Amino acid sequence: MQLIWHPPVADDRYVAECAWQRAVLDECPFHAGGGCGAQGHGSYPRVHPVGVRVPRFVCPVQGVTISLLPAFLASRLPATLDEVESVIDLVEREPSVAAAAEVARPAAEAQAVTSISAARWVRRRLRPVVAVLVALVTLLPALSGCGPTLAAIRVRLGVTRVLVTLREVAAVHMQALAPPLGLCARAAR
Repeated sequence: MQLIWHPPVADDRYVAECAWQRAVLDECPFHAGGGCGAQGHGSYPRVHPVGVRVPRFVCPVQGVTISLLPAFLASRLPATLDEVESVIDLVEREPSVAAAAEVARPAAEAQAVTSISAARWVRRRLRPVVAVLVALVTLLPALSGCGPTLAAIRVRLGVTRVLVTLREVAAVHMQALAPPLGLCARAAR
């Protein structure tokens, strides 16, 4: 299980200050009254950003680990929410997904991929975020009548970091929303 965690340091200081070492699970999500003995269970690394670790806890009664995903990280993607947002912004500005993919992952880079792979990479970020934006403009009164785009939501909320802000505004819905914004578990295969 994953929960969103707001670390006590700024996003850019998270790795330098090893913030995951100071993580505290306020209450077990399975035992709100406490008494289950939930305790630290180490941490695990993320591929990107380099050096980031996610703190884990374990509930011995349920036999389940609980990860505290820092609020700035995308779930189930090796990226930050700001990085995902920049890709979606490109798609909203460019005439096509292919054009956005060329800007996001140019063929001239040393680590270049094919244009088809770059477009797939963009779509893996675009599709779930668009679905979440549609859900949130429907669910949240503050976004009623707002278009399901980052640009429209940015204007409506008066913020620069839309996805990070939506994680706060829609906190009660995070377990039901799809990654990379939400924490909805994958369907069983």
